[in-house]
Amino acid sequence: MSLISTLARLEAVSTGRAQPAATVRHRHLSDRPLVFVPLTTAGEAGAPLGALVGTDRDAPRLLVVPQPRDRDLRFAFLAELADVVLPYVDAYAEAVEAAERTETDPETGKRVKVEVDLCADAPQLIVPSRGGIELVRLLGRSMRFRRTAEQDPEAPYPAPPRVPLLGRWLTHFGERARVPGSSLLLAMTDVLGRHWATGQSTLEDQHLGALLAWIDPPEGLTGAEAALRAELERDAQGQLTCPPAGPATDPAFDNKLLAPAIERYDRARTALAAAEDGLEADDRLGALTAAEQEIRDLVLSRTLPTWQKVWQGLDLLRELPEGAHVEERWTRDRWSFTGHRDRVLAGEPPQPRRDDAVTAANKLATREREQARLEAQEALDDPLVMAGRRLSGEAFAGEVTDVVMAYSEGKRPSPRPLVTVRTDDRPHLGERTKVYRSLGGKPQSAEFAGAEEDGAYVVLRVLDKMGRGKEPEPGSVPEKGDRVCFTLFEHEQRGGAKLPDPEETPWTHGGPPGEATLEAADPVTAEDVL
Repeated sequence: MSLISTLARLEAVSTGRAQPAATVRHRHLSDRPLVFVPLTTAGEAGAPLGALVGTDRDAPRLLVVPQPRDRDLRFAFLAELADVVLPYVDAYAEAVEAAERTETDPETGKRVKVEVDLCADAPQLIVPSRGGIELVRLLGRSMRFRRTAEQDPEAPYPAPPRVPLLGRWLTHFGERARVPGSSLLLAMTDVLGRHWATGQSTLEDQHLGALLAWIDPPEGLTGAEAALRAELERDAQGQLTCPPAGPATDPAFDNKLLAPAIERYDRARTALAAAEDGLEADDRLGALTAAEQEIRDLVLSRTLPTWQKVWQGLDLLRELPEGAHVEERWTRDRWSFTGHRDRVLAGEPPQPRRDDAVTAANKLATREREQARLEAQEALDDPLVMAGRRLSGEAFAGEVTDVVMAYSEGKRPSPRPLVTVRTDDRPHLGERTKVYRSLGGKPQSAEFAGAEEDGAYVVLRVLDKMGRGKEPEPGSVPEKGDRVCFTLFEHEQRGGAKLPDPEETPWTHGGPPGEATLEAADPVTAEDVL
């Protein structure tokens, strides 16, 4: 945690209200996001109990599994979920625009620009908390390999046709959520926690009700009091008035309300199966319908408060202006969405259970590069974030007090002006350390040339972005009296070393994908077993 974040949390404790951690919104918000509030069965990972899902805050669709242990009912739930999610995704897959992409020419091996189709927009899935992202990833992994009756007529439990396709899309959303700065799948607690600092721990911030209580406390209450009420307050039946923000459930709800309701549902279903005549079957069908409706009402009572809080969080975030680099990161999300759409349409197989060595290394390198890019862009977009980098010695700002024109040595001398900046910051500068500033949206580099008066005056030698002439272009060199801000971190991240194609994976890393594994050099024999 940075020093400025710590100061903001201390101020939140002092004032009783969350303090801004950003002055702009650093994540893209769709005009029509798909909100997904899941609920899972306690003790059974990936066993859905129900969900509220939809794009209309006033008309969510309730999906319920009356008996989570019943495989057929779970498949029916997933099929209903697919009926909501897939049309939403398909709506963004149709509208495209022309875009340029750099590719390698297979004949010449040179990098050339080609014109391709890029989806004009992309879907956005929003869940209440980080646990929702993990559930999306888990559902995708459990669904994308399911066999349908058309694919395998002898499959013991064939899945509905759209379930494997939904699994592929949920897997893509879950994988994309691991890329820093991506907005295809967002956890509301993470986004709010990025833009406001509360007086509680980051673990407590994962409770959406408590987090919103700090950001927007009720009249007459401090953030700490409102958060404590959101976490602990119970009604006359002993149930939480602000249920957990999914997908977990409260043990008191499981034991006192849910378990008896499911037991009544099981008894009603057993009784209906044992009915001997039509009149008796009608009566028992009514009892089964009533038992199922009771479970639906219980699931709605747990998910509806969280649904409303997710939309409340969206309202708060929309009040912040969007950061300058947010659209650039959303464009990369659109490229990702377009690429997966093309793979699905081309009939490629689902994502593998385990990545090969080259793919895993590429993913890791991409995430590291995007993390550094995100941190740099957030600082450039937001003076409050830049203040934190300045406090840590990774940037400095000040007023230009002097500019002396100088030139490099050589046959064609180039301008290398010396700029003196008076600053109150204490950057970690060493001999010939490179620093950067944003000039017309592009990074201009300079190097540290010396310091005066115990670091109060920093002398920099500007190196580039001054044109090709003997004299610098107007506006390319700071002038006396200008306020400037230089960073010690690069604004644009460089690509790493090129990795081999997956088909050329070396034997030290498992060999090419699909290659038969060699027999162990010393196999276990009967004599080795005691």
